[in-house]
Amino acid sequence: MLKINYKSNSLERVCTNYLIAQRKYGERMARLIHQRIEELQAANSIEMLVQYSIGRCHPLEGNRKGEFAMDLIHPYRLIFEQNKTDVQVVRIINIEDYH
Repeated sequence: MLKINYKSNSLERVCTNYLIAQRKYGERMARLIHQRIEELQAANSIEMLVQYSIGRCHPLEGNRKGEFAMDLIHPYRLIFEQNKTDVQVVRIINIEDYH
């Protein structure tokens, strides 16, 4: 199981409190954000998420190398990176449209 850290307290509140996510992004987006967090927590590794395309998880390229994205409502993505010292820990960086 992966453990999750967050870049900021406000991002953590959105990802862990459904009502806050719903207020900020709406019902459908809040549901997807929380589903993705549950998928991350249930996964054994990021490689497993990518291999089985869970949440359409994929590595990013270019200046975002080392980061991964999972689909939310198009065009938004949940962006995270793997902890360099402990591969069982991911850090949620942002919810954004990087296109």
